[in-house]
Amino acid sequence: MNIHEYQAKEIFKRYNVPTPNGHVACTTDEAVANAQKLGGTLWVVKAQIHAGGRGLGGGVKLARSLEEVKTLANEILGMTLVTHQTGPAGKVVHKVYIEEGVAIADELYLGIVLDRAREMPVIMASREGGMEIEKVAAESPEKIIKVAVDPFIGFQPFHGRELAYGLGLEKEAIASFSAFAASLYKVYMENDAELIEINPLVKTKSGTFVALDGKMSFDDNALFRHPEIEAMRDLSEENPIEREASEFGLSYVKLDGNVGCMVNGAGLAMGTMDTIHYVGGFPANFLDVGGGANATTVAKGFEIILKDPNVKSIFVNIFGGIVRCDRIANGILEATKLIDVHVPVIVRLDGTNAKEAAEILKNAHIPNIISATDLLEGAMKAVAAAKGEIA
Repeated sequence: MNIHEYQAKEIFKRYNVPTPNGHVACTTDEAVANAQKLGGTLWVVKAQIHAGGRGLGGGVKLARSLEEVKTLANEILGMTLVTHQTGPAGKVVHKVYIEEGVAIADELYLGIVLDRAREMPVIMASREGGMEIEKVAAESPEKIIKVAVDPFIGFQPFHGRELAYGLGLEKEAIASFSAFAASLYKVYMENDAELIEINPLVKTKSGTFVALDGKMSFDDNALFRHPEIEAMRDLSEENPIEREASEFGLSYVKLDGNVGCMVNGAGLAMGTMDTIHYVGGFPANFLDVGGGANATTVAKGFEIILKDPNVKSIFVNIFGGIVRCDRIANGILEATKLIDVHVPVIVRLDGTNAKEAAEILKNAHIPNIISATDLLEGAMKAVAAAKGEIA
């Protein structure tokens, strides 16, 4: 689950991670009132969406008067903000964050992410604050310092020194930077976060480190431990189809291709998508129906896949272990009764009751259901069907 910048900063403040003062606003008048409440003569008007790159997209602007706050808030609220993380469709801005200006002496990057290979959190830091970290990683990976923290010992002073020395910080800044990083690590661990990014982390002219930005995402499976974080969920920022799928216990992520995928198990789903790409196609989605799939969930899976107008074929690739293949076959037939399955459906079922499933589909005599014996054959048929080469 992702949250907005202003919500991340609310969490930061509970752990004494320094952030500028600010208030969220949903209207222009509220934005001006918030600027008045903050006082001063310099404010930042920030679009609140679940995506990075807001500044480059025109969603973060400086205001030097209340009239300018009003003008900028009016421009940003309701705009469709397009960044490298939103895709070409962009996201509509429903909220802005009005924040006090900060006297910046230096800009850095600081983030924490789980390294699944090492099985521990990794803190990343760079002098390239304010830049797209993906671009820095691709073009200048040597500029990113990475320090893994073993959760059994937690964040220690030597972790902070390694980061600070790697960044080339002056001696008098090392202790305060290390303390900042230690607090951020505590935020990460105690809230079951998957990612924290501060870009930029600024050093002010007074020598204080301040989180000028804040991005956080959380492990959905741990939200039962954090009802106060789950309450921060903004449904308007989530893909409505992905949200609908989750309500039926389906793991669905929309992609940009035209071959719909229905698979059981995340590993098999990723292997299926890779194979589709290998044979020259492009997956339209990731859809894991899980180990407890039944006729209802399979039918719902078809319905969700077909809500994407780009889908030209569907590849059902099920390995029957816990879930029986005949149950999936019946689910496919049920789907054809409940909804208009108007595209070719390539079906590869293997494992428990695969023979029974094959008989069920064969006896149904549905023209647009095409059988496949293995993953490669199924992927090839699905890609060909998406191109209109088989029907």
